[in-house]
Amino acid sequence: MPIALWLLLWLMVSSLCWSQPALAEITGGVRVVDGDTLSMGKTRIRLYGIDAPEKAQPCQRKGSEYGCGQQAAEQLRQFVGSKKVVCDEKNQDRYGRTVAVCRVGKTEINRWMVEQGWAVAYRQYGGKAYVPAEEIARRDKRGIWEGTFQMPEEWRREHRAEEGSKQALTPFWNRLQRYLKEMVR
Repeated sequence: MPIALWLLLWLMVSSLCWSQPALAEITGGVRVVDGDTLSMGKTRIRLYGIDAPEKAQPCQRKGSEYGCGQQAAEQLRQFVGSKKVVCDEKNQDRYGRTVAVCRVGKTEINRWMVEQGWAVAYRQYGGKAYVPAEEIARRDKRGIWEGTFQMPEEWRREHRAEEGSKQALTPFWNRLQRYLKEMVR
């Protein structure tokens, strides 16, 4: 066999072995978990490139506090409804969720959430493409941009630290309560 044919055969086989696996397209009805997470059957889907307020996260609007995380989830729930959702998988995150760009019909859900002001462009996780949509939502004071809010990533970081402190003190408080109960007897 000529050397050129061997080389061609080797290139074809090696390209098959080293190529990345095809990423899946996931289709079906979804349940909205929060403003940037969907559930399709047993698959958790994190919307690529966006970050929405957490469920328990409050924001300020017209001098009052409101549950912007809950409202972001509700806006997404109303938009998606019972329509068929198609998601193109990008990768998996460290929590095992599928990270994807999803759409209903021709409308990309990720971009729609940012355009409506219920999520921000998650710049460090591929969201740079959504920055123009975020700037328009901010300019037009849509969604969370109508008032003031803490960036979701900062809010999570602060509240994880608080939870960690509470968990670290729990054994101490439990021992103290037992001691005081014994003292009262």
